[in-house]
Amino acid sequence: MSGQSFNNRGFSRRSFLVRAGLVTAGIYLSGCIRKLGGGKGSYAHITGDLRGPNAKAGHMLRDKVVFPEPVNIQTVKTLIIGGGISGLSAARWLKKNGENDFKLIELEDHTGGNAYFGTNSVSSYPLGAHYITIINNEDQQLIDFLHETQVITHFDDHGLPFYNEYYLCFDPEERLLINGHWQNGLVPDFGVPDKDRQQIERFFKLTAQYQNTKGSDGKYAFNIPIDESSADDTYRKLDKISFTDFLKAEGFDSPYLLWYLDYSCKDDYGRHAKDVSAWAGIHYFSSRRGKAANADPNSAITWPEGNGWLMKQLRNMVSGHLMTSHMMYSLDIKGDKVNVKVMDLKKGTTSLITADNVIVASPQFVNQKTLAGLHRPGVDYTKMNYSPWLIANISVNKLPSPEKGMVLCWDNVAYGQPSVGYVNANQQDLKVIEEKKVLTYYLPLCDHEPRLSRLAAYTRPYEQWLDIIVPELEQMHPEITPHIERIDLWVWGHGMISPAVDYVWGETRKNAKQPVNNRVFFAHTDLSGISLFEEAFHQGLNAAQKVIDKNHGA
Repeated sequence: MSGQSFNNRGFSRRSFLVRAGLVTAGIYLSGCIRKLGGGKGSYAHITGDLRGPNAKAGHMLRDKVVFPEPVNIQTVKTLIIGGGISGLSAARWLKKNGENDFKLIELEDHTGGNAYFGTNSVSSYPLGAHYITIINNEDQQLIDFLHETQVITHFDDHGLPFYNEYYLCFDPEERLLINGHWQNGLVPDFGVPDKDRQQIERFFKLTAQYQNTKGSDGKYAFNIPIDESSADDTYRKLDKISFTDFLKAEGFDSPYLLWYLDYSCKDDYGRHAKDVSAWAGIHYFSSRRGKAANADPNSAITWPEGNGWLMKQLRNMVSGHLMTSHMMYSLDIKGDKVNVKVMDLKKGTTSLITADNVIVASPQFVNQKTLAGLHRPGVDYTKMNYSPWLIANISVNKLPSPEKGMVLCWDNVAYGQPSVGYVNANQQDLKVIEEKKVLTYYLPLCDHEPRLSRLAAYTRPYEQWLDIIVPELEQMHPEITPHIERIDLWVWGHGMISPAVDYVWGETRKNAKQPVNNRVFFAHTDLSGISLFEEAFHQGLNAAQKVIDKNHGA
C-alpha cells in the first residue's frame, strides 16, 4: 500500500491544537466522535498502519517551497492535471474521440483519488468510494461506458439493461443493529413505535413525489448529473436552507427518522443533516430513477475493491498517457499556450510542459494554491467545505457467533453509533479463504468544523484510532477483539466536497466551472457539490468535450 505515513507527524500540529484548546476540549482524544465504552483494554496483537494521501507533496505547495528550475521542456496538445475519476474520464473521452496527443499527470504514485483501493492476503478492499447504483436510463454516456466494461452485459427488447450478475451486490445486502437485534434493511424498523413508522412512511412518500416531479422547464427537479436538474426556483430555493430546517418545517421529529436521515447525509456527504442544504438532502433520495431488466431500482453494484474496479477500467484505457508521482506547482497562460511547471516527485527534478489546453481535474483546495496567479472571478474558496474521513480496513479471522437476527451482510450499520458502519469487502468474492474477511469501516469526522477535525485527525496516533474503532466493533460483535488480526487506517483530510447551504446552486460553484481564456478547463466533483462516481465521470467528460469542440472550432 502506498501513501504518506502519519506516524511521525511533526510537533507543530499538536502544539497548535494545544494552544487552540482542542486537546483539553476533547477533540484530540476523541476527534469528531464520542469514545465508546465496552472495548478491550489491550490491542497488542493487532498489527497495521496509518496512512493517507501524499502529505509531503501537499506541504510543499502549502509552504511555498522554492522549486528548482525546469531541466527540460515538453510539449503536448492537452495536459490533464489530476488522476482521479474526473481526470481519467476526461482522458478516456479525448482518446475515444481521436485526440491522442495528451498526457495526464497525477501527484500520487497511483491513480484513483477517493476511488483508490488496497489489497492484502485476504482481499482487495476500498479506501473510499465503494459502490454505484442502477444508473438513470437517460444517462446514455455512462450507460455506454458500463456496457463497454461489461458492467452492463446486454439489453432486453424494451432497451432495459441487464447488469452483470457478478457485480450486482450479492444477498444479503443490508442490515441494521437496533434495539439489540440485527434487522433487514437500514431504515429503522425493529422495535420502532407506530407513530415513528408513520413519519418514516410519510417522508418516503414525499421523496417519491419529488423523484417524479419536473420543474417549469420540463427537467426533473432532482437529477444525476446534478446540472441536468431543473432550474425552477421552486426547488432550487431549497439550497438556501439546511436539511434539518426543512425537516423541522415539514413536521418531521421522529428520532428514528431523524437518525436515519442524518446517517444518510453522513454516508454520502460526510456531514450532519444540519450542515447540508435541503436540496442536497432531498437529492439523496429523489434523484435516482434507473430501471434494470434483472435488478430492483437502487440496487448496489460493487466489487471487493469498491469503485477502484471502475477506476482500473478507465486507467487501462489510457495507460500509455499517465505520469504518476508528478506534481503541478505552477500554471501560467502565455498567449495561445499554457505553461505548466511540474516536479517529478521520485527524481526531484522539474519540467516545463507547454500545452494548447489544460484540464484541471484536481480539487479546488489544491487549485487555490497552484492556481493562485490565475484570475478566476467570483470563485470564493472559503465557500468550499471538505469532509475529513477515516477508513479502517479490518482483517478478522472469524466473526463471533451467534448473532441476534440476520447473518453478515454487505452493508452493516449500528443505530446511534458515530460511524456509518462497515461493508464486507469479501461480499463479491467467489473464493472464500476459510472465515477470514476484511471489513471496511467508514468514520466521517463531522461533529466539529472540518478544519479542526482535520487537524485533530492528522495528529491522532494509530493507537488512539483503535480506541475509537474497536469498542464500536465490540458493540456490534461482542468478543470480536481477539479475532482482529490487522487494522489498516487511511485518513482523508479532504475526503469529499460537502453540499453546504447555498453551494450547489450558489455563485461560487457556478463561477468555478468557468474556463479561463478558453484554454484552462475544470473538472472535479467539487464542481458538482456532491462526490458521486456519476458526477466525476461527467465532469471529466464535459471538460474533455469542451477541449474537443475548441480544437475543431465548434
